[in-house]
Amino acid sequence: MTDCLFCKIIAGKIPSKKVYEDEKALAFEDINPQAPTHVLIIPRKHIAGIDQATDAEAELVGYCQLVAAKIARERKLGHGFRTVYNVGPDAGQTVFHLHLHLLGGRKMSWPPG
Repeated sequence: MTDCLFCKIIAGKIPSKKVYEDEKALAFEDINPQAPTHVLIIPRKHIAGIDQATDAEAELVGYCQLVAAKIARERKLGHGFRTVYNVGPDAGQTVFHLHLHLLGGRKMSWPPG
């Protein structure tokens, strides 16, 4: 998608502080962190949001969770971390390219909103 911010990051047209990348996904530091660790994990394939994902993309969605867990282990977040998909404007989604938030490094409260 030509006007998608995250597609431009994937293409290297917009810089990011990369944490992880492979042929399926890219992870980078959030520019507005809400915790000491706040990383976004995005699939290279453009999917507008988790609500737009199909059965054929289930493996890719799950893979993003595994990447988040790998980063959490590398950052020694063994006391806890959170992964979050925001879906739609009312949930705070501002970029409509599927992205998983990895948050950690501080005590989280519940409910989150």
